[in-house]
Amino acid sequence: MSTARLPSAGFSITVRLALSADPGAAGRLATVVGQAGAIVTALDVVGSDNKRMTVDLTCDTSDASHAEQVTHILESMPDFDVKKVSDRTFLMHLGGKIEVAPKVPLRNRDDLSMAYTPGVARVCMAIAENPDDARRLTIKRNTVAVVTDGSAVLGLGNIGPAAAMPVMEGKAALFKKFGDVDAWPVCLDTQDTDEIVNIVAALAPTYGGINLEDIAAPRCFEIEARLRERLDIPVFHDDQHGTAIVVLAALTNALRVVGKEFKDVRATVVGCGAAGTAIMRLLEKAGIGDIIPVDRDGALHSGMECENETWKWLGEHFNKGDYSGDLSGAVEGSDIFIGVSAPNILKGSDVAKMAKDPIVFALANPDPEISPTEAARYAAIVATGRSDQPNQINNVLAFPGVFRGLLDAQARDWNDDAALAAATAIADCVGEDKVNATYIVPSVFDPNVAPAVAAAVKRVMR
Repeated sequence: MSTARLPSAGFSITVRLALSADPGAAGRLATVVGQAGAIVTALDVVGSDNKRMTVDLTCDTSDASHAEQVTHILESMPDFDVKKVSDRTFLMHLGGKIEVAPKVPLRNRDDLSMAYTPGVARVCMAIAENPDDARRLTIKRNTVAVVTDGSAVLGLGNIGPAAAMPVMEGKAALFKKFGDVDAWPVCLDTQDTDEIVNIVAALAPTYGGINLEDIAAPRCFEIEARLRERLDIPVFHDDQHGTAIVVLAALTNALRVVGKEFKDVRATVVGCGAAGTAIMRLLEKAGIGDIIPVDRDGALHSGMECENETWKWLGEHFNKGDYSGDLSGAVEGSDIFIGVSAPNILKGSDVAKMAKDPIVFALANPDPEISPTEAARYAAIVATGRSDQPNQINNVLAFPGVFRGLLDAQARDWNDDAALAAATAIADCVGEDKVNATYIVPSVFDPNVAPAVAAAVKRVMR
């Protein structure tokens, strides 16, 4: 079973090098890079003279060590002179990815008198007399806090708040791009549940919604529950609800393709953390027949000895047949496999034992639970979290539109009905006339998705 990573823009480099000014030089360069396993995405001439030309070669590699390998190969070639190597991802992040800009002109004294003192005092007093006016007269109307403690960042683990900042900046950029929502990173230097709850509650007057992000389970469940009790704005843990919404949307269309109904199918879900738990809860709301939850020690079942209260609840609430074995046995006869866990834990022989026309969602990132190529040998439909594979399960399909709808509705909470409505809206953006085995979710760049999700959420939350 191959576990090799595929080249990705996430590990792309630009190499500036000089080469001889003969017609075959560029072709030789592209051949060398291709033989090294990288993918050339651009080759630009930036300078030349009668004997040599200088080019910028941009290529995708599979990881940092592969990028170094490609560079060393180019440096070893006698007719290439490497001048500089740039990591394109690090260049994108220089100085951060977001900024604050005023929405009103500040051209003269009149503008200053209205935007700031003395005119601003009138607006302050209006809000003091009617606090709800803050939703109309301040950034609260369109602003979301992206809150993390850095304890479970993108599968990288507990790397802390400073290291989590690039992810939270990226999330804020996606909010703006796809939902026109002004979001801001709030990276907290504490992992104490009480402190997090109190800090976020104290910050809440500034925001129209709270997006919890990359907080480890089971702490994330308590933080969300307590904040929802205390605040009068929606609190949405994207690792839970965003993932669950997109999985349900994709599964809705996958079942349409294979001609099965939710009530008639059984799913095996491996990974019982924040995402896995939320997926199972939402699939239950959608009417799925049965679910077998699986984590590192095997299937969760009733009567099991376990200190994790969430796992205990899952074992008692799902797994109707009380199966107590390993993952291989759990997927046997299942219609659906959903993985939000670890790479390379499912084999092709396991998929072969699933029910007719099995559906495999291998969502661990960057390396899925099974190679998509291996899974496709046996599965009717395969989805991953990768952007370089068909059927990408990506939370950006959900959270910008969800918060756009919540803010437009001036919602004070978040509920399962809104989650179901959002999933249906995403699924319907594909359309029953277009859905097929390699197209069960719309592109993240489909301009119709966020408005459709926003409208669906707004209808439910009004």
